[in-house]
Amino acid sequence: MAGDGTIGKACDVLDQVASFGRPARFAELLDGSDFPKATLYRFLQSLTNQGMLHYDPDRQTYSPGMRLVRLAHAAWTQNSLAPIARPFLDALSSETGETVHLAQLDSGQVLYVDKRNAQRPVEMYSEAGKVGPAYCTGVGKAMMAFLEEERLQKTISQQSFHRFTDKTLTSEQALRDDLAAIRSRGYAVDDEEHEPGIICIACPILTEGGRVLGAISVTGSTGRMDFNQLEAWVPRVRRVAEQIGTEAQAWRFPESQKNRMQAT
Repeated sequence: MAGDGTIGKACDVLDQVASFGRPARFAELLDGSDFPKATLYRFLQSLTNQGMLHYDPDRQTYSPGMRLVRLAHAAWTQNSLAPIARPFLDALSSETGETVHLAQLDSGQVLYVDKRNAQRPVEMYSEAGKVGPAYCTGVGKAMMAFLEEERLQKTISQQSFHRFTDKTLTSEQALRDDLAAIRSRGYAVDDEEHEPGIICIACPILTEGGRVLGAISVTGSTGRMDFNQLEAWVPRVRRVAEQIGTEAQAWRFPESQKNRMQAT
């Protein structure tokens, strides 16, 4: 964020406060901050004055403010695929009985924007609003595989390649080889790469021009299914991804959609 100056630093502080998942004290924030004590305090005060943070004087804690809630709601409505995808997720979840995820890329990571739990839920990391790694999740790899090279290289440079399981891809070359296979077959898999016992298939959500908008996945547990059972859902998941892409393009670019219809 160094190149973004004061705004970038303020965003870093917001990210840090939000990362606690609960109200945080100044001492806790200072322990994990790169800023000097006075600088961090100044940012916290400014963000609180602007309504971006809330300060509880009784507990002496900071938490995301209501202004952030309003902005988040606007972003969810105007930029997230979630409102468009909702009926498609509901139908796919009901049909498969398994966990369904909707995700988008955010600064090289996966942002889960919506989720439907399985009929028999299995505990897993992902939840709507959470951020996860792109290089070892089905939705992450499904999106990365269809990025244009410049954006792909930037996204790869943002991966940590931390080994979560024995099956995690831990190098750029291994990831690129997998992405090539994904482009060839049209869908991605997560073979216990992020969490032991968790497998999934994922398809990218693309515009007609091939631009990546997001990805959708069906996730299961090795305790009750194998990949043959899961991959049987690929045609259905691909169709849902295409439907969401079509709806999203019509919603985001209504005039161009209207012009195409008139031309035909």
